[in-house]
Parts: sequence; C-alpha cells; structure tokens
Amino acid sequence: MTRKEFNQYIQEACFQELFVTEMGWNNPKGMTDILVPHIDDIDYEMEAIAERNGFQILTCLVEKIPTASTCKKIDIKLRQQAHDYICIYIEQQGFHHQWVAPVNKVEKRDIVTIEYASVAQAEFLYTKIPDLSFDFNEDTTIMDVKQRIQGAFMVNSEKITKDFYAGFKKEHTQFVKYITGINDEIADDKKNKEKQWYASVMLNRLMFCYFIQKKGFLDMNENYLRDKLSMVQRERGENEFFQSFYKGFLIHLFHEGLNGHQRNEAFLSKYGRIPYLNGGMFDFHDIEKMFKDIDIDDEAFLHLFDFFDKWRWHLDTRITASGKDINPDVLGYIFEQYINDRAQMGAYYTKEDITEYIGKNCILPFLFDSVKKTTSEKDFKEKGYIWQTLQQSGDKYIYDAVKHGYTADWLSLIPGEIAEGVDTTQPQLLERRSHWNERTPDPFNLPTEIWRETIERFQRCDDLLQKITAGEIHEINDFITYNLDIRQFTYDLLLHTEDHLLVEHFYHAMQHVSILDPTCGSGAFLFAAMNILEPLYEICITRMEEFHQKNEKLFVAELEEISKKYRSNIQYFIYKSIILRNLYGVDIMEEAVEIAKLRLFLKMVAVVEVNPRLDNLGLDPLPDIDFNIRCGNTLVGYATEKELDNDLNYGDMFAKQEFKDKVELEMEVVARAYEQFKDLQLTSQEEASEFKESKMQLKAKLSGLNDLLNHKLYSSMVSDASISYEEWLSSHQPFHWLAEYYHIMHSNGGFDVIIGNPPYVTFTDSSLPYMTKQYESYNTKNLFALVGERSVNISKPIAYTGFIIPLSGLSISGAESFQRIIYRSGTSWNSFFSGDRNPSELFNGVKIRAGIYIVCKHASKQKYTSKYIKYYTSERPILFSKINYISTSSHNMTPKLNGKLGKSIIIKMNNAKKMLSSEFVDETYIYYHAAPISWCKALLSLDGLVKQNLNIADSYKKREITYAYKDYTFLLLNSTLFFYYWIVNSDCYNLTKKNISEIKVSNSIQMDFCAINSLANRLNSDLFKHIITTEYSYKNRGIVKFAQFYPSKSKPIIDEIDKLLAKHYGFTEEELDFIINYDIKYRMGDELNKDEE
Repeated sequence: MTRKEFNQYIQEACFQELFVTEMGWNNPKGMTDILVPHIDDIDYEMEAIAERNGFQILTCLVEKIPTASTCKKIDIKLRQQAHDYICIYIEQQGFHHQWVAPVNKVEKRDIVTIEYASVAQAEFLYTKIPDLSFDFNEDTTIMDVKQRIQGAFMVNSEKITKDFYAGFKKEHTQFVKYITGINDEIADDKKNKEKQWYASVMLNRLMFCYFIQKKGFLDMNENYLRDKLSMVQRERGENEFFQSFYKGFLIHLFHEGLNGHQRNEAFLSKYGRIPYLNGGMFDFHDIEKMFKDIDIDDEAFLHLFDFFDKWRWHLDTRITASGKDINPDVLGYIFEQYINDRAQMGAYYTKEDITEYIGKNCILPFLFDSVKKTTSEKDFKEKGYIWQTLQQSGDKYIYDAVKHGYTADWLSLIPGEIAEGVDTTQPQLLERRSHWNERTPDPFNLPTEIWRETIERFQRCDDLLQKITAGEIHEINDFITYNLDIRQFTYDLLLHTEDHLLVEHFYHAMQHVSILDPTCGSGAFLFAAMNILEPLYEICITRMEEFHQKNEKLFVAELEEISKKYRSNIQYFIYKSIILRNLYGVDIMEEAVEIAKLRLFLKMVAVVEVNPRLDNLGLDPLPDIDFNIRCGNTLVGYATEKELDNDLNYGDMFAKQEFKDKVELEMEVVARAYEQFKDLQLTSQEEASEFKESKMQLKAKLSGLNDLLNHKLYSSMVSDASISYEEWLSSHQPFHWLAEYYHIMHSNGGFDVIIGNPPYVTFTDSSLPYMTKQYESYNTKNLFALVGERSVNISKPIAYTGFIIPLSGLSISGAESFQRIIYRSGTSWNSFFSGDRNPSELFNGVKIRAGIYIVCKHASKQKYTSKYIKYYTSERPILFSKINYISTSSHNMTPKLNGKLGKSIIIKMNNAKKMLSSEFVDETYIYYHAAPISWCKALLSLDGLVKQNLNIADSYKKREITYAYKDYTFLLLNSTLFFYYWIVNSDCYNLTKKNISEIKVSNSIQMDFCAINSLANRLNSDLFKHIITTEYSYKNRGIVKFAQFYPSKSKPIIDEIDKLLAKHYGFTEEELDFIINYDIKYRMGDELNKDEE
C-alpha cells in the first residue's frame, strides 16, 4: 500500500476497508455494536469493523476526541466486551483521529495513543502499518496478534530515558552555577551539597510544572513558564520590575500560589488562574528556611527551558514521530538513575519487571490471606468459588510466554526427529536427541530458544494444565510456586463474582494493607505497588456500584466516601487512597524522598483534566504524604517496643516506668493525630487553613516524641561524650519506627508487606558512622543483610517480604546468619539471575549476580528454589514469566536447582560416600581457575607453559592432591558435571577450595583409574592444542605472554568425562543428557548455532 493510498483511506475514514483489504484482517463476527455508557455523562457507541483471532478493531464517532484519562475510564468498561482491541476515535466535525490501544507493560495495562489532525501528521502512523499487517494466508494465534500490536504501540522508554538523562545531568551541573546565597564560600560547586540539593529541588519543581502546564493547569497556558520569564525580563527593561525571575516571580508562584490558597485580584493579575496543589512540594523547603538570600540568575532558566522545550511533555502514554515523549513513567526512570548516581552506595536502578514480580507475589497473596479470615472463607474451600474458577480456566493463567506455540497435541506437530527424543523409557536417548540443540523455528519458538528448551516448556504446560484441571492447586501461594498470573486471576475473581461479600472483604483488605519499602530511593517499589493495587480498586468500585444499583443498602458507606469529593474522577480517589492508606517508605537521602513523592503526585495529576468552570480548576489538592514517606536511617532507632524496653533495663525502676509511660502516651497522641490528618484529607472538604493547622500540630507532636527518643538512644549509645548530641544526630539520622509508624507497629503488630532493593554495601566498623554490632546478621558485613533483618523485625507475625539482593546473600556460608533470620519464619521462594553480561545482566551496566527472595512469614517452613537463570537481552521481557521453582530441603544456603533432573543429580552426588577432601594431601598439585564464567578450568601442571615461556592469569590457584587422585580431580574439575555442581552451591563467581573440598566421590571410581589416566592425557593435550596466546605490557615486567584456555574446543572429550562420572554416580540416561547439555546455549554460543546473537 502506497502512502497516497493510505492517505486516502484515513482522509475518508475508510478504516474497515483499510484493515480488511490492505492489512490482512478479517471481517468481524457476530454482533458489531458495542455500547460503553455513562463515561463523564457521555455514551460511547463503538462498532467492530475488523478482527483477527479475537483481537478487535473498533471505531467510535465522537464530538470531541476523549482525553487520556477518559480513554482509561472507557477501557475499564470496554475490556469486559472487547479485552484486546485498537479503538479509532473519529471527530464528527473536521479531521481529527486518535488510535488507542491498551498494551501490557510488565503486566500493567497501559493506554497508548497515536493522534493526528492532518494527513501530514499521520505519517508516523503510516510507518506503523507494516507492524499491524498480516499476510492473508498467515497462520496466527491471538498471542501472535497481541505481540504484533504490542510491538507497534510500545514506547521505547529506555532510549528516551538515556537521551534525556544525559542532557538532564548537564543542565543540573549548569543550573548549580547560577545559584547564589547558599554557602557561596565553597568554591567547588560539586562539594557544595546544599547547593546541589537545592538545584535538584528546583529542577523537580520545574519539571512538575512543565507537566501541569501542558494540561492547562497554569492559567490554561501550555507555555506559562516561558511566557512569565519573558514578562519579567520585559518589565525589568521597562524599569517596572527589578528582581530576578526567581525572586520576583517564581518563588512566590511556588509558596503563595501552588502551595497557598489565597486568591485576590492582584494575585490573579500577576499569576493568572493556578491551582492550590498542597502536597508539600511547593512549601518552604528546609534549604529555603536555612538560607534567606537565595537567588538564581535568569540565565539558568533560559538554558533549562531551552532544554525542556526540546521534549514533548505528556501526562499520558503516547508515541509520536519525534521519539522525545516524556511521561511520568519515563521521568521515574530518570529520577531513579539520578538518585542512584548521587547515592553512590550500592543502589541500582530497579527495572519494572523486578518491582512488579516481587510486588505482586507479596501484596496479592497477603490480601487473599486477609480475605480468607472473613466470612468469605467459604470461597477458599477446595470446591469454593475461587478454586472452581481456576479449575475451569484452562490455560488462561499460564503466562503467554510459557504457553507460546503450545497446544495439547504439540507432540504430533513438532518435527519427527525432535519428537523421537521425548520418550525417556527407550534406549539411546542421547542419539535420539541429537537435534535438540538446534534453534526452534516458528511457530513454536520464543526468542533464541532451542528445541531442548521448547520441549521442557511444553512439558511444563502439560504439567500445569493437569494440576489446574485436576484441582490440585488450591492455595494462593501455589500461584507463586507454579508462577501463574495472579494479577489477572485476582481481577477476574472480582469481576465475575456474584457474592457482594467477597468484593466487600477484598476492598476493605486493600484499604488496610500497609506496604513498606525501607530503603525506598526514588520510589520504584512504591510505584509498582500502586500499579498492582490500582486496577483492583477500580474493579471493586465498579462492582460495588453494580451491587448498590440492585440493592441500595449495600456499600452505602464505601460509595459515600467517593461521591462526596470524587464523583467526577474516581481514578483520582483511587490514587489518593492508595498513597495515603497503603504506601510507606523510608530513605536516608532527603532528595530521594522528595523525588518519590513527586513521582506519585505526577501519577495523580495525570488523571485530572483542567476545568475552568470549577473551583481550583477541577483539581483536588494533592495528598500530603510527608508522614508516609520519611527521611531517616532505617538501621538506627527504636523499631519495636521490645528494643525500647531493652534500653530501659538499667537505672531507677520508677524513672524507667515513668519514661516508658510518657513515651507510650506521646506515641498514642501522635498516632491519633496522624489518623485524623489522614482522614481529613480523605473524607472531608478540608479548608486549607484547617489542614495546615492539623499538619503543624502533628509535626510538633512527632518532633517532640522523636526528641525524647533521640536523647534516650544517644545516652544508651554514647557513654563517654566522645561525640556531641548534635554531631551524633547528624551522622546517625535515627529513625524510630515505633514512633513514626506507631499505628502500624503497635496496633497492627508491624507492616503487612515489605518489599525493596536494599543497598549492597560492604562495611567495616570504621566505615559506618553508626554501630551495627547489635544486629544478628552483623558478621555478613553488608548493609543488605541488616536491612533484611530489620524488615523481619518490623513486619507483623503474618506478613510477606520480598527483596532483591546479591546472589551470595542466599547461597554462601558467609551469609548464614542472615539466611537463618529470613528462612526460619516461614515459606520462601528464591530465584537467581546471572549478572556477567554473559550473555546479559539484571541491572543495566552493572555486574551484579542477583537473588530474589520472597518469604511468607506465617506459613509452614518450606523452601522453593529456581535454577541459575541466564538470558539474552531479547529474552528479558519474558524473563520473570518463565521462572520455575522446585522444592528443596536445604535449611540455610539455598541451592540453585535446575528442575527435577537437576535436583536428582545433586542428591545422587551428595549420597556418594567419599569426600574429595580426604585426598588433599601434599604429594602433588593441580591448578584451577578460581573465577569461572561458562566453564571450570583445571590444569595438570604448568610444565608445558614454562617451556613455551607462557604465564597463566593470577586467578589460577593450586590445590594439593594425592598422586592417585590427581588425574581424576583434573577431569572432574573440567567436567560439565562439576560446573553444574559449582553453580548450584556457589556464588556463581568464585570457585573456592571449599567448593572443591565438599564434593563427594563414588568409591567405585577407583576401578576406572586406567580409563581416567587415558582421558586425562587426552584432555590435557587437547587443552594445550587450543591455547590462544595474548600479550600484555606491564610497566615493571615489560611484555608478558599469557595462555588462554578454551574448554569448549574440547567438548567431545569433556562429554566422555561426564559419561564416565555418570556411570559411577548412578545417573540415568536422561540425567546424563541433562549434564552433557547443561546450559549449552549460553556456554557454547556461536559454536552451537552460528546465528546466535
């Protein structure tokens, strides 16, 4: 189709002909009319004009193109009739179209738009047409179509983030130079922390203003800030205005305008109509209170606005030809990267797939557990509504990536040379699987997949379907164990239930769940929690309205809370309710805390449309969450009443009781003040003056309580006055969980859900300004362990915790004290991820091998583990949907087991009688590489290298060994079996003497010493045959030649070694096949498939 033909189709709005005739779609089936009633008092009549595999193309004639927030409201109702669609809105007058498609971004349903008001503007859409088109004879499934549409409408956030962030850093550096009045005596701006911080404060405020001016909230002028800057400069030139833009206009806009509620003629004349925002972002900042003479040259704003104006600022998700679309999600990535760069203490940008995976598997099971304790318990019985729904669901809750290309008759559809290797009961399995390492073709394959992986995935689908249809899955935690789509399942239960009590109990459980990130940074996990709860609040409110229409006595109080203030914008109420009722965060960096709040506020403003006819332009003041998201040191302070009692064990008994009674009374007063402050924001038409008075009282009471506790903690920690109270307060930044969140710690027994990515920082006693010896996990000498321990102590007895930490924290003996703490309280799920950039890493640009642990605190003590997961970049979008757990009996260190076969192999190895360490006698030596990546490497001797004047890397270590077991140990360490054993039991980076010592050896191996000797000579010769020499130049040593060994070149001999070892360990042929081909796609790379990426 030519561009001219395309132009004609859209100009005449002939969309059915475009899709069916030109783009390979089908005519719609059945009823084509869809009505979405009562969206902001408008009925939307849609017509299905085309479909493919159930994916629908809809058109809708409208008087005015709906806003993004309206499209979201429409989607909530429309998805019940057309879950997967593109809707084209067509203005009846003039030429203005908008294409809207819901896309799943890390399981979050997002609305993406492409809009144009002329044929020229539609050029970008034309470039998308090939992605939306199909061959007429093309065989597709609904998943194929969804994948194609997803690709076409997906925003390339990473590229935008990278480009914007590079410019943002430069602008931040420039902006600092224009600030005066903040420690100007410090010549080096980089060392002026307060000035750096204030630059961040100003940039954050201005970016927020750029978003809201785009929506018209600043005097209905999308160019408000630029125009006001020009006005100030013009008036200065006319001698009417002598101050800078900052002093004469901007700071008053912030403090008296956006943070004030007084509006008079003089104010309106100068500033125009702007909303009172509240939220604390535009209040007098601590730095503004400390430094009274701050000024910023106009040049700073000219430079900054020039940079900002290069980008398109949207509060919704849209794609344009510019590739410079900034929305709150993109800004969130930028903020997180900025904060992590500033923190420089083991903080890494946590991608959405990580926060989503941890968040949903902690928050949703907790909510189900809460509902189960109500009269809805009947729904949780084996034959109750919940498990009957699952049993009748087929493969609906198996993730698309897992069931991609799968059908029940898959075995009859795959090529014969592949199918013949499925039966493990017949002999010559290795020969029958000779094609299993070849790339899987369409339509069965996932990115980079080989047949071995595809068959394993299809067999997993068979197993999951059998368990689902047989009703074997009847505990909510099974959704974690079997990695099923718990988000969609939860939504569907609420959507389809006929029992109003289930909706009521779930809604109340959501309103009361407390979710904490104890090292929240810029709020990535809090943001994820909001995205998880949002659609569930939506569906609960929709269902409550439906039940109320049928019975006016139902949900009166719940709906009254909404109708008082939020009838026109339930979405705003949902966000406000989640932020005030559910989310809590603490971080040691004030900047991070401010940015976390900003991200949440942007999310709220995004769903409000400016309305000049309403008070405050239709914007309800933002919630003040200064008491939800706090700045302080998570690790220092009184967390529980028990900790406070321990510090009161000394001294006069009556004085101790008097102090305790006083503190408890103060804490109760603060808790009541907090609840009143929160309720004031949620339920009443608060006056700004009343609200500010309430906040000031709460702040004063909390400050007094903290002062009391700080002095007590200081006196217990500092006995010799070696540091003054003020110095101690500044360096320790104590945070008293018991006081700050008394309503949670005392009344609730702790937080319900704790999730996060704590800092990965090794420490010594002298490197931290505060004491940590009181922590049980102190000897790990890493902050992540202390945060994990703290989280256990501040969570309630029935709670879920989920963290991503360095892999070593879960899998090496040096972290056993930490492992005992997190595993002793209940059931855990542990997954492990490569970080070598070989082939890819979990955190961009950072070599961190990571582990995720999720712990259900009240459940029986069980442990589930995954394999060590490697992946190419193209596999990242489906990484978490493919996690597969298996149970393990390990108490502390968690093995990384690769399914049933991998587990069986380790059990058989551990059942051998002889410890290899019994042969560690100083008779001779063997050499091994101590930092393997894809192969474990060992050498019999260095004689051959010496003759060639070659060296080996310093990472080679030597191990004493008996003459009798030297050849065997050489073969063992080079085997794939040992590589797998090492992966299972190590930190996947260091090969230690302990790893070698603990492996067990079959006594029968001695009968094959002749064969072992022969194999050892062959392997040794082959390794040297494939040496590649590299040269490095050293200042002191000159040019040094190094030998590099490539065991992959010797794979046939290593396979023979594994066969020999398999015989003595008693492996089955299937287990031998597993070992020979373990991790083969990543270990062999291009040698396995020449077109490997």
